[in-house]
Amino acid sequence: MALPTLDLTLQFGDVPNAPRHRAALPRAFVNRCIRSALAHDAEMTVRIVDAEEGQALNSSYRKKNYATNVLTFDYAQAPIVMADIVLCAPVVAAEAKEQGKSLQEHYAHLLIHGALHAQGYDHETSEKDAIEMETLEMFIMADLGLPCPY
Repeated sequence: MALPTLDLTLQFGDVPNAPRHRAALPRAFVNRCIRSALAHDAEMTVRIVDAEEGQALNSSYRKKNYATNVLTFDYAQAPIVMADIVLCAPVVAAEAKEQGKSLQEHYAHLLIHGALHAQGYDHETSEKDAIEMETLEMFIMADLGLPCPY
C-alpha cells in the first residue's frame, strides 16, 4: 500500500550546533518518518528551534514555562492533515544523550509522535490512549528499521 503524500516544509531556526541537527534531519528522512505515521495526505511544516523559541511557544500555547521536545499544532485532520511540528534542538539532543539514542533515532520518534498528535492521537487523555499511541509509535519505528523508542 502506498504511503500518503506529504507536502513538507522543513525549517531550521538559529539552533546551537546547527550542522549536527541538519545532518540528523535530511529532508528525505523527515518525509519518510512523517509519511509512515500518516493515515491521510498532509501538509506540514517541521521547524527546528532553539530553547528560547521552544520555551516561548510552550509558554504561549500550553502555559508551561519551559522548552519541551516537541509541540504539535494541528489545524485540520481530514481530508488533509494540516499541522506544524516544532522540535526543540537542545532538548532533543539532551534527551537523546540521556536515553543512549542517536540524535536521528530520537528525532524520528518525535516526528512520528508529532504526526500522530496532528491526527488526533493524545497520550495525555487516558492510559488506554497512551498505550494506543505508544504502540503505534513502536510499530512505525520498527517498520522504518529503527529501534523501539521506549
